[in-house]
Amino acid sequence: MWVTAAFGGATKFGEAVLAIRYRELNEKGEQSGGPMYYIKNGMKEKFGGNWAWLGWLFSFFGIFASFGIGSMVQSNSVADALNMSFGIPMIISGVAITLLVGLVIIGGIKSIASVTSKIVPFMALFFIAGSLIVLFSRINMIPKAFNMIFSHAFSSTAVSGGLIGTVIRLGVARGVFSNEAGLGSAPIAHAASSNDNAYTQGLIASLGSFIDTLIICTMTALVILVSGLISFAPDGLMIVADGLNGASLTTRAFDINLPGFGKYLISIGLVFFAFSTILGWYYYGSKCLEYIAGTGSVSFYKWIFLAVTLLGSIMKIGIVWDLSDTFNGLMALPNLIALLALSSIIMKTASEGEKTSTTSNSIKNRTAAKMG
Repeated sequence: MWVTAAFGGATKFGEAVLAIRYRELNEKGEQSGGPMYYIKNGMKEKFGGNWAWLGWLFSFFGIFASFGIGSMVQSNSVADALNMSFGIPMIISGVAITLLVGLVIIGGIKSIASVTSKIVPFMALFFIAGSLIVLFSRINMIPKAFNMIFSHAFSSTAVSGGLIGTVIRLGVARGVFSNEAGLGSAPIAHAASSNDNAYTQGLIASLGSFIDTLIICTMTALVILVSGLISFAPDGLMIVADGLNGASLTTRAFDINLPGFGKYLISIGLVFFAFSTILGWYYYGSKCLEYIAGTGSVSFYKWIFLAVTLLGSIMKIGIVWDLSDTFNGLMALPNLIALLALSSIIMKTASEGEKTSTTSNSIKNRTAAKMG
């Protein structure tokens, strides 16, 4: 996941740069952009011909990905966590989050942006604060946790038994899930920005991978590892207490480290994380459908999205994750083709942006020196 985040920062920079450069105004006067537009416009500009079909393919897979990573996985995680922490039946949680999502998306993009801009900073600080409390209270165990990560990821058992492939596959899949680098979803959001500077928007996008994976996910991993829920058999295979997985594993880890409070902290934090993610992915899916069938089709899509969100809350988590990983991969393929094809434009933008930034800083320094 760390390696994926490092490369993901560069990938998201390129995605945001192209999203700003090739976005369009739709019939409602809203900015529409993302892989389908830089495929259609950017690849036509560079290579000629009609590449709209590849953008259509991305959009088609993007719609289905919005049902997996965007709705089912999130509602399933919330329902599972609330069931474990408060004993709330999963169907009740599913109905509640579906109704809340419905109330927001009826208001459109301005409503989505307003809600998520308030939720995201709060939920991040809330989760980081809780994680830091745990890690400071068990600071002597952190070196052992890091040792577990490195020693067992690349152990002789993992390599000789072929498990290293599974480690890499799951690590990349979860890394991409956490920061969306390469999927093509994030540039859809960046295209809606009021910022016209592609270089600075690219820097903002790359920062997301650092925060999502290198900070949030690492903290989560360390809290789980210092909780004692993970152990290893003599042959090197990992054993998870009570067969826990997903949100249940994280909830138990926080509850062990913060008795009587931890499970509530993670459950509340997870609700905020999942709710904002569902809203974001509704927007991604609606823009993909807009590219294929026009803005009028979005009103139909919202009802299907809400139904799938409810369905995901009561499905088995293994099936939900498998569906999500499949559509993520299919969605990423056209986007990665476009990023490679347009890499020279990304590099040129980065080079020009760095020169402009260096010149600006030089002027500021000279001005400050004269004033001094």
